[in-house]
Amino acid sequence: MLKRGLCWLDTRRLATAILFVAVFAMAVRAPADTDTWWHLQAGRVTLEQGRVLQSDLFSHTRYGSRWVNHSWLSQVVLVWLFDRFAYAGLGLWMAALVTAAFVLVYLQMEGHPLTRAFIVVLAAATSAMIWSARPQLFSFLLTAAVAYVLYLFKWRRVNRLWLLPPLFVLWVNLHAGYALGFMVLAAFIAGEVFNQLLQGALPSDDPVLGWRGIGLVAGVAAVSALLLVINPNTTRMWTYYLETVRIGVLQDFIQEWQSPDFHPLHAQPFIWLLLATLAALGLSGRRVDGTDLALVGGFAYAGLLAGRNFGPFALVAAPALSRHVTAIGARLWPRGGGCRRPATPMLAAVNWALLAVVVALALVKIQQPLRPAFNKARERETLPVGAVAWIEQHEPEGEIFNHYNWGGYLIWRLWPEYRVFVDGRTDLYGDAFLGQYLSIQLGEAGYADRLREHGVGLVLVPPGSGLATRLACDGGWTEAYRDSVAAVWVKD
Repeated sequence: MLKRGLCWLDTRRLATAILFVAVFAMAVRAPADTDTWWHLQAGRVTLEQGRVLQSDLFSHTRYGSRWVNHSWLSQVVLVWLFDRFAYAGLGLWMAALVTAAFVLVYLQMEGHPLTRAFIVVLAAATSAMIWSARPQLFSFLLTAAVAYVLYLFKWRRVNRLWLLPPLFVLWVNLHAGYALGFMVLAAFIAGEVFNQLLQGALPSDDPVLGWRGIGLVAGVAAVSALLLVINPNTTRMWTYYLETVRIGVLQDFIQEWQSPDFHPLHAQPFIWLLLATLAALGLSGRRVDGTDLALVGGFAYAGLLAGRNFGPFALVAAPALSRHVTAIGARLWPRGGGCRRPATPMLAAVNWALLAVVVALALVKIQQPLRPAFNKARERETLPVGAVAWIEQHEPEGEIFNHYNWGGYLIWRLWPEYRVFVDGRTDLYGDAFLGQYLSIQLGEAGYADRLREHGVGLVLVPPGSGLATRLACDGGWTEAYRDSVAAVWVKD
């Protein structure tokens, strides 16, 4: 028994184990971004009040207004983790969700484990820019789950479609990214219709769903859509995601909603994955499956429109790429593969030793991003930590005008004593108000009247911002605090 257990870890299993240890280690990073903080505060208030927040408590510009808090369940999970395990809880949660998503991707792939591992690492690098302690990471995992259920139905003839309706009920309470799941379903149905129409002229060796199967998937999708009403916002969630994507300011000024800039290295894995997939499709000699074509094409288009869609593109591109890379390998080495032989005791011992070394290195790597001191140092580089400490100490009067990126942090640190002017809840504020905010932030004509209308007596902005320059030039305000990140201006 001991010998069998020792020999279990052959080279293929070793490659798979090292892959997911590596993905987990990659995903452990300083967890908090600018929006994490208001999610944490909202989750804490929900737990304290015993009910879901559905009106704004955190801003003075929208106080009391209806707020579609679509991520309430994620917020409860996040604050529970943070209260008990601090930054380590959030960091390990991120890594667990990312790893689980890529396990589901791996199970959809074809080919040798080393080939799969290379593709998964490329897909992970592509999606890494969206990994943060925010509810959207649940959408990342659940997108992979929907794709896996459909993969089982098409490629393995295993019907687990009954899982989709309850999954969408859970999803609509975790994050509004449930729309990604319906995009996967729509692409799957369109792809299978395409397969059916093409089957007579260009028959495929891959499985093709019949019309009955396509109808079943469409029916499950319809039931799932109807069940989206099982959430605190009920029927509003049927169209909510459309309200968000129509906010023009998102595309104009918020990086994750903009078409990506591919000059930074961290954005370029998207190009590598897309080009690799296109090249493999062209070289494999295997007729492209309609579903793969619809999924890869649809999410590549979405990724080119907004960087936040890199994640779902990586999830659907990796399985398609693996199928065609495997076909290329079969053409180049038609007699490749062979029997899978069990590892000898000596080889297995070496494999276990290698795995132990990799795990040890991963543990060393993940320690630093989980330490509170490391995270607090990172916060001081990008957030107004010193300025907030000054405000807490001196308690100046008046409402705050704050930089958009800092709103969430101010909600976490200063609420309820102070309410913010704006934060990352763009759907709450709307296009017109966000345009007004930008006009003030840039110090454009009329900024003083707008500040007066909102009763602002305290301004918290970057030192070199347009508004800070205007306040210094126009008078009526005193700079009470300044550091390299933020300046605090108090009305005279």
